[in-house]
Amino acid sequence: MLNFQKIRSSLFYFSVFLFFIGLPFILAFALGYKFNARTLRFSKTGLIYIKTQPDGAKIYLNGKLMPARSPASITELVPGVYKIALELAQHYPWRGEIDVEAGKASRFDKIILFPLRPDLAQLNQERFSSFRIDTEKRAVYYLDQENKVVYKSNLDGGNFEDIAGLPDKFAQITGWDISADKKKMFIFNNHQIGVIFFDTGSDHDYSDSPVLLDYSQEKIINVFWHSDSYHLIVLTNKYVQVVESRPRALPINLVKLNKEEAPAFYDAKEDALYFSDSQRSPNGSIYNNLYKLELNSDLYLLGILMTQPFHALNLKGKEGLGE
Repeated sequence: MLNFQKIRSSLFYFSVFLFFIGLPFILAFALGYKFNARTLRFSKTGLIYIKTQPDGAKIYLNGKLMPARSPASITELVPGVYKIALELAQHYPWRGEIDVEAGKASRFDKIILFPLRPDLAQLNQERFSSFRIDTEKRAVYYLDQENKVVYKSNLDGGNFEDIAGLPDKFAQITGWDISADKKKMFIFNNHQIGVIFFDTGSDHDYSDSPVLLDYSQEKIINVFWHSDSYHLIVLTNKYVQVVESRPRALPINLVKLNKEEAPAFYDAKEDALYFSDSQRSPNGSIYNNLYKLELNSDLYLLGILMTQPFHALNLKGKEGLGE
């Protein structure tokens, strides 16, 4: 009987000893801490949240397969860098490293697992050299410079048809674009602009044959459609110009440029041209400025531009440029 009491007392004190030894670990676990074998200290843990598209990918953490599949959270991770691998049948695997921070969640919820056999379809039915996508009208335009033909199809390649021919004597094409009304296009190279019409039914005085504009004395850098689908905004090595897309139209020089190849962007929604040009300071150094030239869609304003010298209009910030 005495031995039994001694055994019970020993077990009681041993249990108390284990309780106090394990108490820090129990409290640390309850408060989100975990013993870090690398630092031999308790560290506040973090977690990793993984979501893939599509779902159901296997998750490997430092080479070990996790029981859950995506989307999933991996919790109680001591701070550090973890290697993640995601695998899904018939899809390309994803590999990466994730830095887990104490008390924080590292989210990777925009992972796309792409199929091994992507949906790939050929849209063109003829050869072409370049193309344009019109998402608004859900159309694709193809340019065949060798055979001088313009084709059009829908976004799936259906209704493929030739809609225009290119001028026979037009040299190599540098750039081209479709007008906002989808009835014509321009093509250009260093010294020519050509306007080709898909449909002549319009309020403007269009020609059935292509309109060719000659720039033998200047080099054309870029061309943009104005939103009225009638005027062209032209950048040459000397000027910013506006010109009508009609036979024998004469360009109006809006701005004299110092740069021979001024970079530019045209906002067709606002009819505003952004361009960069150089300017010489009083101390002789040369620096770049960015300018915005507003070309309002009001045809009355464009009529003024076509009849009145530009120096009579106000272009803020451009005074003295080129002097």
